[in-house]
Amino acid sequence: MQNVIVEKPYSFVPPSRGTFWPWLFQKLRIYEPHLRRHEGVIAHECRHVERLRESLAAGHGILLAPNHCRTSDPVVLGFLAREAGTHLYCMASWHLFHQSRLMSWIIPRMGAFSVNREGIDRQAINMAMDILEKAERPLVLFPEGATSRNNDRLHALLDISFLARGAAKKRAKRVTGGRVVVHPVALKYLFSGDVERQGDRVLTRIEQRLSWRPQRQLPLPDRVAKVGRALLCLKEIEHLGRAQTGPVAVRLAGLIDRLLCPLEEQWLGAPRSGPVVPRIKALRIKILPDMIEGRVDEAERRRRWEQLADMYLAQQLSYYPPEYLSEYPSVDRLLELVERFEEDLTDRATIHGSLTVVIEVGEAIDVTPERDRSGEIDPLMRQLEESLQGMLDRLARESPKYRPPSQL
Repeated sequence: MQNVIVEKPYSFVPPSRGTFWPWLFQKLRIYEPHLRRHEGVIAHECRHVERLRESLAAGHGILLAPNHCRTSDPVVLGFLAREAGTHLYCMASWHLFHQSRLMSWIIPRMGAFSVNREGIDRQAINMAMDILEKAERPLVLFPEGATSRNNDRLHALLDISFLARGAAKKRAKRVTGGRVVVHPVALKYLFSGDVERQGDRVLTRIEQRLSWRPQRQLPLPDRVAKVGRALLCLKEIEHLGRAQTGPVAVRLAGLIDRLLCPLEEQWLGAPRSGPVVPRIKALRIKILPDMIEGRVDEAERRRRWEQLADMYLAQQLSYYPPEYLSEYPSVDRLLELVERFEEDLTDRATIHGSLTVVIEVGEAIDVTPERDRSGEIDPLMRQLEESLQGMLDRLARESPKYRPPSQL
């Protein structure tokens, strides 16, 4: 399990609201060496930046809502900020401020402020509303809430409409005709390296860990699928007692429920259904406070960490779309699955390099202070989801289809 939980009392970290440090970071382009070395991003392309420039020129409060498929996503938005001639604020998970002393110093100066994902963080919400109300800079929120590593598939969005509408109401009172808009931002990573060589390096290590001989006789998509089936069977044996049969989608859902339903019954009173990330957030809100405040003994602390590990596994399982490869067997989807296998086994993923990120700005979505309550889902969230997924669908076709070496 990756270190995404900080076991100590939460303390809000505000952003630096001056412009010197963001200006210096843009001027020196210090994020470019970081992206090359730690994320493998070697090039970028920004599209439809004029849409963001128009909103800036109009003086709107601007909310940028990107998909979140890689850990590099917040940093690559620096390319967009530079081309649009602006700086950004960004709401970021509190654990990111505890990676190192250097990062805890840099992140606020780049415009990020913390949010407690394990509860209702009024300070973060108020900060976000204040930024949008005053239209200081565009504010970045990742509505998926966590990194998915599925570049072409948008996962269930957390509801950010209450924040956007609250800010729109305040801005309309502050400035006559003042508006808040949401720009969907599609981030698409294209791999230009040798997927056969990079895939073989990672899959060989995993196969050896499974006590297999390297399965190089198989085409890469079949090899990836075989390793995926093996890893799923191992988890089913661990948690269900034996490997299951049937469609992969049904097996994944069954394993996720086996992990979460007993915890939901214990902590929430009854099992739940629906998207996995909100289910896990509801559990963390119940499990973590006493741990953080030191109100549990060591045995109970270990038990809760085991429960958190099961929840983390459920979340990771939810990020494996069952038909991802069969829908469109692209080079990029193959690489994503290989990276996810390695990350879920080791908490690390090989940096393969040769990634070009496309950053596409969607049309502005106007935020009205009041919502139409005739539907169950806020119309703003529906429009955001449809727009963002539509952009990702178009960009997915830019990924080259996988071709075996014999056909190249």
